[in-house]
Amino acid sequence: MSHVFPRHCHATLPTAVAGDGCYLIDTQGKRYFDASGGAAVSCLGHSDETIKNAIKDQVDQLAFAHTGFFTSEPAEALADLLIANAPEGIDRVYFVSGGSEAVEAAIKLARQYFLEVGQTERRHLIARRQSYHGNTLGALAAGGNAWRRAQFDPLLIGVSHIAPCYEYAEREEGESLADYGQRAADELEAEILRLGPETVMGFIAEPVVGATLGAVPAVEGYFARIREICDRYGVLLILDEVMCGMGRTGHLFACEGEGVRPDIVTIAKGLGAGYQPVGAMLCSGAIYDAIAKGTGFFQHGHTYIGHPVATAAGLAVVRQMLERDLPARVRALAPLMERALRDRLGQHEHLGDIRGRGLFWGVELVADRGTKAPFDPSRKLAGRIKTEAMARGLICYPMPGTRDGRNGDHVLLAPPFIMEDDEAALIADRLGDAIEAALA
Repeated sequence: MSHVFPRHCHATLPTAVAGDGCYLIDTQGKRYFDASGGAAVSCLGHSDETIKNAIKDQVDQLAFAHTGFFTSEPAEALADLLIANAPEGIDRVYFVSGGSEAVEAAIKLARQYFLEVGQTERRHLIARRQSYHGNTLGALAAGGNAWRRAQFDPLLIGVSHIAPCYEYAEREEGESLADYGQRAADELEAEILRLGPETVMGFIAEPVVGATLGAVPAVEGYFARIREICDRYGVLLILDEVMCGMGRTGHLFACEGEGVRPDIVTIAKGLGAGYQPVGAMLCSGAIYDAIAKGTGFFQHGHTYIGHPVATAAGLAVVRQMLERDLPARVRALAPLMERALRDRLGQHEHLGDIRGRGLFWGVELVADRGTKAPFDPSRKLAGRIKTEAMARGLICYPMPGTRDGRNGDHVLLAPPFIMEDDEAALIADRLGDAIEAALA
């Protein structure tokens, strides 16, 4: 009997014992193609010798030094490399151990920044429905997925939620993409005015929405309008790139694809590529300077921030991404993935939408293509697809609740950047077979 507290008490899972490139291997020797990178994590596969050696070398040299007493060489080098390639204005890196911690740090920094500059009334955070920002209480409050929030709602801070930019389900008939994007973005201005512009500290959004919507990019012009609104009212723009960043959408930072500049950006998952738990919150020089010239102390922290082994792994990952120009490789693979998915599923009677960017793709399933009506949640379609996919040696990321936290089903795909061209068809074929078996 296991004494591990699992994610689901009634699930019986295979035991992973080895990794080989894009594959994970269980105790029976079965190989699973990791088409979701776990949760968009394993961007460089499971057996990268360069990263493994960087971790071993760092452990041999220095395993841990608390950041209350020391900095470390790998943390400094990784921060320098990230800032050299970061969006305009981003100048400082605060290392953490994962995405939820990065978002918590971003929320707290936004509040402290306004205290430091004397705008003490700024306390409200605005986010979007059907967003996901993490599972700690602050990050969960920012997230807009009703099902994930429900049982913890009495514990959560108040956060306003406006509409996502979800063109497939929320663009009106006859409405142009440009008009829809402006209408969705203008909800931010309306909410700022409702709350009182002097009380709003930040707006947080995923450039490409991951787990809760299934790789939904914004329509062109949406984020430019969001940036304009934030600037008009002095609101900080916080972009959550925990899932969609670090090369996943074809740019080291996903916001590059939108041509938009954040004030704060969060990264994780692909930063460590699964080899170590590491994340980061990056902020502008202006925000950092407000702290440095004020109290001089960001009132936040965790024991393992800036961990030397974790940052050594992150440094090896980012170096490989840049030296091998993997974001360009991701951009080259994107049309192959889209074509394979459309060839295999495009005409399926229950295929609602295929969307994504780079190697970040979502397939939304519907009961009726004409009306876009989702399946009844009682069918538990997402869970069935996961089971059928695993049986066929495919790891993907099916999720229920696409539309509102309860209704709707999608499958998220985020394969490693090192996949071969012909493996796009392998993913699409195995996924198509799994979907058909789950629907049968």
